[in-house]
Formats: sequence, structure tokens, C-alpha cells
Amino acid sequence: MADDGKAQGPDRICVGAISGAFGVQGEVRLKSFCADPEDIASYGPLFSEDGQRQFKIKLTRPVAGGLGARIAGVENKDQADALKGISLYADRKRLPRLPDDEFYHTDLIGLDVRDPGGTFLGKVRAVHNHGAGDLLEISGAGTDLLLPFTRAVIPTVDLTAGRIVADPPEGVD
Repeated sequence: MADDGKAQGPDRICVGAISGAFGVQGEVRLKSFCADPEDIASYGPLFSEDGQRQFKIKLTRPVAGGLGARIAGVENKDQADALKGISLYADRKRLPRLPDDEFYHTDLIGLDVRDPGGTFLGKVRAVHNHGAGDLLEISGAGTDLLLPFTRAVIPTVDLTAGRIVADPPEGVD
């Protein structure tokens, strides 16, 4: 999930965003951050980042760049356009439990990152995915790093201890 979700703390996770109106009848285009994009509709109601707004979503069809959806109370293009850019958050308890080797991006943000010898490399600032797999952006200790989120480079993620062990490839400092 692209957004760090920290504004909601551990109880809500960003599952998508409204990318604008679709047509003139109040439909919106959604970008889903879920492994199965259509699952976004089953995690509702969804909330704005500040938690002040609630959205009931009904998917209508796949569209270029996302999913078409109806949002309760949105009946025209102007109302749909006004929602553009809103990130959508789901209550964590409504999301599926992940296997031991998978993580929600929001849970990785802020974790300490150390090399196998225990040297502090920084903290996870963000998780990016540009199509070839997740990358951890690590800031601190005098430099910023982008490390592939693979078992070879990140052999240990310990959420309970709040740390990650990273074994950066040769030449990455």
C-alpha cells in the first residue's frame, strides 16, 4: 500500500484513493491498493485520512487506470470531482490476516533498520512499488537508501521488536 497510513495509527490502513469523476452521473474512478483490487469494496465503510468522512462504495466496472464505483450520496460529476485525491482507509480488523512473510506497508514505516552486524542504517520512511517489486526507502545514519524488499536483502522483519535486518547488496552504503 503506497500511503504510509500513519495518520490513522495502527487501526486504519490506506486501501485506495479516489482519482476523480468517471462520466457525468456521479461515478468515481478508484485506484485500489489491494492485492485483489475488487476487495476494496468489501472492506467498507471506508474513511478519509482524517476519519471525518465515511464512504460506502459499490463497484460498477473496471475502467482504465482503476475501478468505476458509486459512492453513496454522490449523484453528479461535480460531487464526484470534489472527492478527487481523497485517500480511502479501512479498519484494520476488516482486512485479512496476512501470512507470516507478508506485511502491510503501514506496519513497516518507522521501523529501525540495522545490518546483520547490528549497525543502524536508518528507519523505513516509505515503501514504493514502481512495478518490479517493493522498495524500502530508508533514511538516517547520514544517507538515504532504497533497498529491494526481498528475502535476500531483508532477511528479517520483526514487527514486535520494531526492527528490520537488512543485508544491502555490495556497493550500497
